[in-house]
Amino acid sequence: MRPFSARATQPTRAERVRSILVVAHSMTVVSDGVQTEVRRLDGTGAMGHIHLHAPTEGGHAPAGERVPARLEFTDIAPTPVRDRLRARVTVTGLLAAPYSTDTESSTCMEFGQAVLEDAEGRSFITLEELERTETDPVAACEAGMLTHLVDDHSELVPLLLRLVRPHPDRGMVRAVPLAMDRYGVTLRLEYPRSHRDVRLPFPKPVTEIDQAGPQIHALLAAARRVSHRNGLLA
Repeated sequence: MRPFSARATQPTRAERVRSILVVAHSMTVVSDGVQTEVRRLDGTGAMGHIHLHAPTEGGHAPAGERVPARLEFTDIAPTPVRDRLRARVTVTGLLAAPYSTDTESSTCMEFGQAVLEDAEGRSFITLEELERTETDPVAACEAGMLTHLVDDHSELVPLLLRLVRPHPDRGMVRAVPLAMDRYGVTLRLEYPRSHRDVRLPFPKPVTEIDQAGPQIHALLAAARRVSHRNGLLA
């Protein structure tokens, strides 16, 4: 008999790190005491500029050809929520030297460790976990989809609140979409002196970006059904 496994409703820590690396528009490279801001990732993300590999790959390079380095990334919410910093990711290892931000080809980095820091704490991610993880199909489009929802369809956010359990209390100031991934949407509920985040899982995880729209509509349809059952106007 196959063991029972609950359907995933949110990304793993490795999935979050991979998504941040894939869609990063900038990063900070700290090496040999020098901090360099790299802001020209040209939509290819960090993994298009830095090739992460295990220490045993490619033989043993002379010590003078690699230097200890730290890559720093920040994950910022694309919507105007309170406290827009969603996470920090730090990747450490040995970077091929000399490193130049002007190179058009990727630079090799011998992987040391990756650290994810967010509201849930600190997690360490291995290279094997990153390599086993598929890129979230929603990651590249998340910012555009969330800003479109806020700017052009803001009336739908109160409708989604019908799905929140327990219901937000009367002290809530506003609700703003915070994040979207293959598993669902996260809303940030803001109060005068605090906030809390709630997830609304999709009926099915998204495997192709074309499925994201129908899954959002499925959430809205569920919210309308709740409204009608309660005798409320959507």
